[in-house]
Amino acid sequence: MNLNSVADITLSSHLKGLTGSPSAPSVQTFGNQFAEALKKSLSEVNQAQLSADHAAEQIAAGETKNLHGAMIKLEEADISMRLMVQVRNKAVEAYQEIMRMQV
Repeated sequence: MNLNSVADITLSSHLKGLTGSPSAPSVQTFGNQFAEALKKSLSEVNQAQLSADHAAEQIAAGETKNLHGAMIKLEEADISMRLMVQVRNKAVEAYQEIMRMQV
């Protein structure tokens, strides 16, 4: 058994081979795209929460009688918030798993 062939299967040797590819998008590009998608999702969740709050305020003030529409907005806001919390939990879990990896 040749010891040099064992050294070639390390993570660092494979990563060095991947960085030389000019056609592959950079990790920074993927990071920026992920950050933008996350910002957009947070903005949409925030907008759903604001819309639900406004609908609830209108019902409480007696400005509208559309209880059905207000309840739909409240449920949409609740579901979107639950989804965002789960996405956050998965992201934190993935980060913690990466931090536990030994290099």
